[in-house]
Formats: sequence, C-alpha cells, structure tokens
Amino acid sequence: MTQKNFITIGTFDGVHIGHRYLFGRLESLSVRHLQKPLVLYFPLPPKTLLGEHPEMTVLSTPEEKHRLLKDLGLQAHALDFAQCRNLEPEDFFNRVLLQTYQMGGLLVGQDFAFGKDRRGDVSFLREACAKHQIPFEVASFYQINGKKVSSSLIRKALALGDIETANDLLNRPYELTGTVIKGHKLGRKLGFPTANLDTGLYKILPLGVFAVKVRVGRRYYDGFCNIGFRPTVNTIHSCLPLVEVNIFDFHQSIYGRKITIWFAGKLRDETKFNGLDALVAQLKKDRQTAREMLAQNPLM
Repeated sequence: MTQKNFITIGTFDGVHIGHRYLFGRLESLSVRHLQKPLVLYFPLPPKTLLGEHPEMTVLSTPEEKHRLLKDLGLQAHALDFAQCRNLEPEDFFNRVLLQTYQMGGLLVGQDFAFGKDRRGDVSFLREACAKHQIPFEVASFYQINGKKVSSSLIRKALALGDIETANDLLNRPYELTGTVIKGHKLGRKLGFPTANLDTGLYKILPLGVFAVKVRVGRRYYDGFCNIGFRPTVNTIHSCLPLVEVNIFDFHQSIYGRKITIWFAGKLRDETKFNGLDALVAQLKKDRQTAREMLAQNPLM
C-alpha cells in the first residue's frame, strides 16, 4: 500500500519563523500518522500575480523559496496558481489533494483559503476531511510578544528599514540575489566602485544605506549597499530603485555574474548632498560604520 502524504499548503513568502513552526508541526503529525510530510506551495503570492502593481511585493523569489524549503529538509512541490485559482473547492480537494498528491492528512493555518472566490476555507476543509476520514488540524498563529508573525509584518519592517526586526522574524538575514549589470561607473570615479544589481521585478528592496555581507562565487566579503534613486547625481530614470553594492577589498570584474547580499543593519537613509565632495565624505563614514557593524554581527 502506497504511503500517504500529510500535507500543508500555502504561499510561505519569506519562509519565516512562523512558517517553520508550522513545518515542525507537520513533521510531528506525519510521524504520528505514519505518513510522509509534504509542503505544497505557490511560488509567488496570489496578490502579486493579481495586483496592478506587482513590483517589490515578495520577500522570497520562487528560486529562493525552493532553496529555503529544500534547506529545511522538506519535500515540497510548487502549485500552478493559474490552474488552481478558478477550481471549485471540491475539485481542488478531490483532484489535486486526494488524487494528485495522495493526501492522507492536512494541516493549514487559520486564515488559509483556496479555490474559486476563496471558498475553500477552514470550515470547508474540516467537513471535507471528516467525510473522507482524513486527519485535519488548524495551526494557531505563531506569536512573538503577543503579535502574530506574518509575511506582511516583515514587509512593513523592511519598508521602515528595520532590518533587525525583519531578520529576527525571518530567523535569518534578509537577502537579495541579482545579476551584476553595467552602470554609469560614477562610484569608481569617486573611489567607491559598486556592483549594480538587477534583482528582478518582484523582490522587496528596502530603501537606504546598509551594511551587508556579500557572496561572490564561494567567497564572502563585507560591504555596504545603497538602495535608492541617487538624488545627489540624479542619474536614475526608473520606477524601481537602484541597488549598488560596494564590496570591501574586492577588485574583480564581475559583470554578468550573480551575487547575493545579506543585510546586517541600516546605516542611514539615502540623502541628497550638496556636491560630490560631501557625498564622498559621507561614503567614507558609511564604510567605516559598516565595517564596525559587521565586525559585531558577522552574519556568516
């Protein structure tokens, strides 16, 4: 007889500490019922796919989410939102959960809903599982200091530049991965060469100047990063902010390569300076402050 799967379903944007609590509960339930734990997830949040402004709305890209789930040792399968969104709840339950993924048990969060008009809510699932004699559990919200941990809460922290709170709720440093693209090379002329990153449309970009850890290939470096619109030189003509990373003690050409940065903390807001000399003086202070912050919080 084929072993059934004890399933949980969600978007799991950020794969944060609350999600990890849910996954821990999934592992316990699967052992109790002699089933295999299985995570079904949507690569991008439905709000991102359906919204008029999808830019900078996700904590984790599909590639990052896949890796994070894999790093947790979880068996995880991605669901196609376009194929699922208009399914009647009964069709989703029978065709997707029971037939395709051999569900033998189900764990969901309190606010979970799926299918056409989100009618596949907790009440529907409880009744459907009871009908098929399938174990069903609704997980309580994971809380810290009486506040529910959620992807929305982390997004708000990043919007405020509160890296420490975001990192605590994620249970890891917030990260960006992007391809190094050519810029105007102004940073090189100022003595602060930068790697300009294309991080895609969806990834949330906190605005300001930050101390970061940088991975190039298999090596890690300290650095600091400016995310914004460069008001002093005004060379950006885009609705998306520019990501510029100054990597300390690094002199290689890396155009076209992918690099990853992790945020240790915010140094300051982006500022318009009265000329390039004032900008350079501040960049020197930023570099020193970033070195000190990373020495106290090395991340890697």
